Amino acid sequence: MKIKTNEICLYGILGAVLFVSKFAMSFIPNVEPVSLLLIIYTLIFGIKAIYSLTTYVLLEFLIYGFGFWSIAYLYIWLILMIASIIISKITNNNMNTLLWASVSGMFGLIFGALYIPLYVVSVGFEAAIIWWISGILFDIIHGVANFTLCIILFKPITNILSKLKQYKIN
Repeated sequence: MKIKTNEICLYGILGAVLFVSKFAMSFIPNVEPVSLLLIIYTLIFGIKAIYSLTTYVLLEFLIYGFGFWSIAYLYIWLILMIASIIISKITNNNMNTLLWASVSGMFGLIFGALYIPLYVVSVGFEAAIIWWISGILFDIIHGVANFTLCIILFKPITNILSKLKQYKIN
């Protein structure tokens, strides 16, 4: 996958936007625009959105350090990106707000469950399930917040990024 200099800048900035937007909302537990933005990046820029995702994850590691949660960040956001690509192909690039709000909301609802493989390896199956169950309320908040943010912001952000893509130097 060949990448041009202007794309390196664009995807780096978009990755920084992921990080800064999450940081800006960090005072509200489990409310983050990363899911929404990653879905939109993937819909607009396709597989090359992986560069923005990589920038975001690296910034998370640089600022917050490398902890147990970091391992999951290496695959959790990638799952959302791959799901977005698959759903986009199945729906013929449908840009329906309700569809993507549902995807984002479901991702928030299963976010804690996506940590289960990591916890199974480290503390065992029973402890992993107990940990996940204890955090279900946070997953519900995450899912509702993701759905709501997507309903409100999907169209405006998609329109802005679509225009940005049109003006990219080729």
